[in-house]
Amino acid sequence: MWDFFETVRHRHSIRHYQADMPVEPEKLHAILEMACAAPSAGDLQSYHITVVSERTQREALRRAAAGQAFVAEAPVCLVFCADPDRSARTFGQRGRELYALQDATIAAAYAQLAAVAAGMGSTWVGDFDEAAVRAVIGAGAGLVPVALICVGYPAELPEETPRRPLDEVVTYLK
Repeated sequence: MWDFFETVRHRHSIRHYQADMPVEPEKLHAILEMACAAPSAGDLQSYHITVVSERTQREALRRAAAGQAFVAEAPVCLVFCADPDRSARTFGQRGRELYALQDATIAAAYAQLAAVAAGMGSTWVGDFDEAAVRAVIGAGAGLVPVALICVGYPAELPEETPRRPLDEVVTYLK
């Protein structure tokens, strides 16, 4: 098993998946458990995750996501939705506008890292029609789709993408 630093270094956006390699239920369960282990404001977990594995539904998500083919190609697509009302009951407007979004995105990031630790790859998709995604997954008006995470076994090993140097991103206050 990889340590955390190796897991993070091996996380890449995978846009081609092995068609004949489904995600095993126990691995999917472990990924979802890790997503739900993510920190959240007030431990409220102000989000909902919908697992989309049926081909026609993944095709509908592909259409909702600007036609990005890998959305349908991946054997599983996890739809992370913020639940602003859940957060607002405790934290008011800031919970509604920020904390629920943070909760959902942190959970999605944990799911991506868990997929790598399980020997798979993933891609974060943020370019989608919110209403169309909501319709595909049958989400009520109270849930806000914020990320699609495509998960499966990679059929590619993408080149590492350059990262900005730390001194451009980090400031140390003295």
